[in-house]
Amino acid sequence: MAMSVVPLAERLAKLRPGMIDFHTHAIDPDLPDVATTHPGRFPRVRRLDEDRAQVLLDGRVYREVDSRCWSPTARIRDMDAEGVGAQVVSAMPVTLCHGEPAAGAAALAAAQNDFFARLVGAAPDRLVALGCVPLQDPGLAIKELRRCVEELGFAGVEIGTRVGDRELADPAFVPFFQAAAELDAVVFLHPVDQVVDPRLTALRLGFGLGMPTETATAAAGLLQTDLFDRLPRLRLCLAHGGGTLPSVLPRLALGQRVVSGVTDHDARMTTRARALWCDSLTYDEDSLALAAHRFGEEHVVLGTDYPFAARESPAGDVLTRAAKLLPAAAGIARANPLALLAGAGSRDVRATG
Repeated sequence: MAMSVVPLAERLAKLRPGMIDFHTHAIDPDLPDVATTHPGRFPRVRRLDEDRAQVLLDGRVYREVDSRCWSPTARIRDMDAEGVGAQVVSAMPVTLCHGEPAAGAAALAAAQNDFFARLVGAAPDRLVALGCVPLQDPGLAIKELRRCVEELGFAGVEIGTRVGDRELADPAFVPFFQAAAELDAVVFLHPVDQVVDPRLTALRLGFGLGMPTETATAAAGLLQTDLFDRLPRLRLCLAHGGGTLPSVLPRLALGQRVVSGVTDHDARMTTRARALWCDSLTYDEDSLALAAHRFGEEHVVLGTDYPFAARESPAGDVLTRAAKLLPAAAGIARANPLALLAGAGSRDVRATG
């Protein structure tokens, strides 16, 4: 089919009425097995039938998924049932592979981004995409980021909480964040279960404590730097309500003073955290209210983790329960996600037509 260029801002203006779910995942059921051509530990997909597939890692089943991960028809059916006007789709975190050789990660990211472009192109008034980048090679990551935003029309990209044994606060990644800010690209920070502290995994606390702690650690590391002072246009959104970060921010700020001698109010983590965004996926209205207090109510967006077992169902349930605590809860459902996405609206998107 022919490809036509449509401004993303125009697409955002034409999104269907209803909530905008910023945190959903998708995967190509025919994802190429890059491990056959590149060294490294990469997941692959085994198609079982029209509606089911298995994601394999190290030759074992990591997760079984269904057509909601790749079928716009299935997704839209569920969206309509719960009053969701649009979804922002991003990769399954296990496929980010930031700790593997860069060439294979780049090939996997490119294949996933091509799939996301096809998925969004099939329902341009219901779906928006966040792409993947091989962050272990900042140069390659910037190149793929530019392709995502400038050629494929994505709103930004999803990244993990660490890159092999390097933290996101490593100066090597500043050029990537600078490129994201220059492109007005959203960066969605999502933990990856493969890098969770083995101690927590052994205690079967990887999901409940390990992943939220990963998010907090990565974000706190960035907040200790002057990254957000240097890049005020950088829009970093944290998954799962910011993880454990909202609850520990005051202690982190005190630690800056006690350990590092930081007395500048503008350099405190509690102040810099106002530059961050987070999704609403806390499962709890009190936790959501705290996240909104730390980051600002206007910096919280709806997120559900659709279509996985941990998803909030129905979408927006925590917003309904938090209405008395958060006067701006209605904005979290639509106005805030639109505002977060709007910066990328000046970019072009290629949609099938």
